[in-house]
Amino acid sequence: MTSPSLPLDSDQPPADLDRAEAERQIEVLRAEINHHNHRYYVLDDPVIADVEYDRLMRRLQALEEAWPEFASPDSPTLKVGAPPASEFASYRHVLPMLSLQNAFDLDEVREWQGRIFRGLGLAGEGVDETAPDLGLIEYVAEPKFDGAAIEIVYEEGLLRTGATRGDGVTGEDVTDNVRTIRNVPLRLQPVDEKARPVPRLLEVRGEVMMLRTAFEALNRRRLEAGEKVFANPRNAAAGSLRQLDSRLTASRPLIFFAYGAGRIEGLAGEPLQTHAEVLQTLAGWGFRIAGKYVVDSTLSAVAAFWNELVEGREELAFEADGLVIKVNSLADQERLGQVSRSPRWAVAWKFPARQETTVVLDIEISVGRTGALTPTAVLEPVAVGGVTVSRATLHNRSELERKDVRPGDTVLIQRAGEVIPEVVRVITEKRPPGTKKFRFPRRCPVCSSEAVQPEGEVVIRCMNLACPAQIKERIFHWGSRDALDIDGLGEKLINQLVDAELVNDPADLYDLEPEQLAGLERMGELSAANLIAALDRSRTAPLDRFLTALGIRHVGTHVARVLAREFGSLEAVMEAGAEELEAVHAIGPEVAAQLTAFFSRAENRHLIERLLSAGMHPEWPPEGEEAVPVGVDLSGTVFVFTGELEAFSRTEAGRIVESMGGRATSSVSGKTDYVVAGPGAGSKLEKARELGVEVLDEAAFLKLIGRS
Repeated sequence: MTSPSLPLDSDQPPADLDRAEAERQIEVLRAEINHHNHRYYVLDDPVIADVEYDRLMRRLQALEEAWPEFASPDSPTLKVGAPPASEFASYRHVLPMLSLQNAFDLDEVREWQGRIFRGLGLAGEGVDETAPDLGLIEYVAEPKFDGAAIEIVYEEGLLRTGATRGDGVTGEDVTDNVRTIRNVPLRLQPVDEKARPVPRLLEVRGEVMMLRTAFEALNRRRLEAGEKVFANPRNAAAGSLRQLDSRLTASRPLIFFAYGAGRIEGLAGEPLQTHAEVLQTLAGWGFRIAGKYVVDSTLSAVAAFWNELVEGREELAFEADGLVIKVNSLADQERLGQVSRSPRWAVAWKFPARQETTVVLDIEISVGRTGALTPTAVLEPVAVGGVTVSRATLHNRSELERKDVRPGDTVLIQRAGEVIPEVVRVITEKRPPGTKKFRFPRRCPVCSSEAVQPEGEVVIRCMNLACPAQIKERIFHWGSRDALDIDGLGEKLINQLVDAELVNDPADLYDLEPEQLAGLERMGELSAANLIAALDRSRTAPLDRFLTALGIRHVGTHVARVLAREFGSLEAVMEAGAEELEAVHAIGPEVAAQLTAFFSRAENRHLIERLLSAGMHPEWPPEGEEAVPVGVDLSGTVFVFTGELEAFSRTEAGRIVESMGGRATSSVSGKTDYVVAGPGAGSKLEKARELGVEVLDEAAFLKLIGRS
């Protein structure tokens, strides 16, 4: 692209131009700046100096300010940020952003391959499912980016929404921040004549990151300014992405790598057949993808690439914590489906954890909300993988005794899975003379109650439900983000509330008066009023969050939502028997046992009664969502929506189907069970008839899902 001949002299007032010339210059400048953004942030091949780029941007800003009627949602000036927001709105992904199963060595990757073969019907007599070079399946292997996962939605080529992954189902709408990321296209355009035309709808998925050089430069600037430096590029990227002031996000050197797509609708030409095609198609629309990936039908080639990345890990331009291996065929991916919240057709082969040695200063025992006594090694601080570690888990008494960790020992520690610090082993040759074995306490270190080991468990527990440590942890969990998300209910305040005997369980929170709170340390009248307001808001929490907040073992956000969707009311969940619970998808015998045990205890039922008396009414569905009629189960059923619907949009219809266990896809195939066709239906309807797929009108669809 040739640079336009433009009057870049900043002394020339934009108003001196006539309207037509101003519009022309604005259009040319936008095209020029987008071109240079692509060269710099996607291709790593800039062709102008920074100072010249800055002149182009300043000129465009001046012209847009002088002629606001030429404002455009795809202008590169939007990348400087917008005024601060008060909070992020939630965003529900139409197709869940699934997490990956992990493998930590080649044997586990081979086991995954065996499951793939069995899932696709390739296993049989004489077939060694774990052999590395059978050549029966083509794989794509690409670096596993270590950043913050997001989804960006484009409609008619224009960026409409950017959202964090969140729990995979619901994330946060961070559109203003995503717009500021330099290499994220605001409008999709084919980068050359080989690229495919832009589709009507695209959900692109990828990772927001900081390149290592940019991260180091950012930390140098913060150090010179006397500001706290970031621990690692991932934390810096994730924190920058979630700034309420997008102008601050714009000031950070974020970059986006695309690694896949959700829905693609209105794509001209032949449908995409492989994941490799998806990557190349995204690159053709201006997205940056992994600089190198491998497509091969042998695990030997995949393993060679993994070794190459491990050996050159420190030389990579970005942080990576493993290799993602995917079945290349999109049709095979669809056949394999998913298990729980992970796709069967992909696995993350993790890199070896980074390890360091340090000295154990002490061993502390903490008590969690379920009474579990957990030993933790207090360490001489040491940097591990870019993070300063001063504490590491010892898991439980059995692990502590097996490793024989003692205060004064020199130990090897690692961040397991690149996240959780743990003690790997003791370097006994460096053990100081006179050290003594650590004796695990027989009593709770907080309340002095007897600590016992329940049958069949390795964990030692304090069985005193009134233990202050358990009370504090339960209340902290109650107000945590995944539970009721009570703003202002932090650890320090909870300590004060429990120590002052103002609160002994979550129900007590709703009896607090502003004057009681205002008398606590660092709690003025305004803070007290804000907390009371946050507690009031939590009274309307939906059923799934209420169930999560109760802290039932093995009942996290996903299981809680499954229960809420299946049973529809708190009473129904409480009265369900083990057999009825086990019949629900994603509820196994252990979860069912924990649920029935929890709701059978009189003290737990009494707590729930007090919460309901305090004004809580955990209803389902949450406000703004449609209820799922009892008995409607669309598990394994595939729908395609086409044409115009009256009761709701096609997107909303897809969400309803997914809430009932089914799937909504954008293309008709032999695996499609129903095509729901409204007025204006075109090629999808014709293809359904050709393939013999059952076609429903809107009335029939409503009847199928139990709605009038």
